[in-house]
Amino acid sequence: MTKHGLASHPPEGSTRCYGCFRPIQLCFCDGVPRIENRVEVLIFQHVRERWHAFNTARIVSRSLQRCRLIVDHTQGFAKRDLPVQDDAVLLYPDQNAPPVSELRHRKPTQLVIIDGTWHQAKTIVRDLPQLKSLRRVRIQPPTPGQYRIRREPDGQSLSTLEATVAALGDLEPETVGLGQLLNVFHRMVADQLAQSGARMSTRVRQNRGPLRHLPRAFSDASNNLVVAYGEARPHVRGKPPWPISWVAQRLGTQETFTALLEQPEDLPTATLKHLKLTTQDFEKAISPEEFRRRCNSFLNPEDVLVVYHARTYRLLNSIEADQPRCLVLKSVFGHRHSQVRSLEAMLAAEGLRTPSLVASTRAHERLAMAMELVRHLTRIPNLADD
Repeated sequence: MTKHGLASHPPEGSTRCYGCFRPIQLCFCDGVPRIENRVEVLIFQHVRERWHAFNTARIVSRSLQRCRLIVDHTQGFAKRDLPVQDDAVLLYPDQNAPPVSELRHRKPTQLVIIDGTWHQAKTIVRDLPQLKSLRRVRIQPPTPGQYRIRREPDGQSLSTLEATVAALGDLEPETVGLGQLLNVFHRMVADQLAQSGARMSTRVRQNRGPLRHLPRAFSDASNNLVVAYGEARPHVRGKPPWPISWVAQRLGTQETFTALLEQPEDLPTATLKHLKLTTQDFEKAISPEEFRRRCNSFLNPEDVLVVYHARTYRLLNSIEADQPRCLVLKSVFGHRHSQVRSLEAMLAAEGLRTPSLVASTRAHERLAMAMELVRHLTRIPNLADD
């Protein structure tokens, strides 16, 4: 059970998780960390956000030990005795407000956050004297938000989770787990984009029509494009996927990263055969800690990871490695060729040949296909999307 009485995992036979309200195959509950934050977070959530499938305040509330989530409409809040502390500050996008980082050495005891659409948030603050009179602070995110599965007023807007992590990161940078919480958010977004075929290049959806442009990353400097492919053990319900192998190649420099990971138990012969691996290959397998070190050294913060399927991206989360921005080829091609359902079919649809490799593992073969495809996409002129 979660701290709010919701089951973290769905009951037998259910098709939806009652912890995150996502379909079972997209459940991310296993990755939500328990964070011992010092500054209490008080979230006022508009009632219309309560059951939204992609609401992130719910994730924040489950993760932070010192967090209260109060749900109501504006009139309902006005009738309540709100538990706002005397020195509380309101996180609000007011350009005249000081950055929250300026309060690091004189921390407030409470951080108030409004969860709702921009219109709902403005109305709540305007109509509640207790909130309207609060001292306001703002965050200065180094990069645009990644909430690409919901419509936002502009490209700089952040989800409640992103804003909370950014604010706590400024107020209490020593707190452990904030990065992992952000990784859960990225996982939710990547999974949904892969599931729905939503546009990967921008978080502001201009319309609901078919994607007619490629993500801008394919036209930017190719040195920041890293193509990756990962293999994992068969999924066990309630447990994160355990990686077997992970291979990556930087498009511009051809620099590669290859790793086999130590396994909790021997892999079945049929699995080894399918992956084109042998038991001897695992004599040089590395620990998850060593994988994190090498992978984090290989990837740069400005990189864009290009994967065939979101599962490869999730493998980084399962062993707590850094996760750069991600593009999922299945999502991109879901718009260009709706009937394409494999890497081989993607290559064929673009008139490309499947690369032939000698004495390679399945992961290396799949990586070579993805590399060929990404090279092709970077050559397509005048299709970059903002």
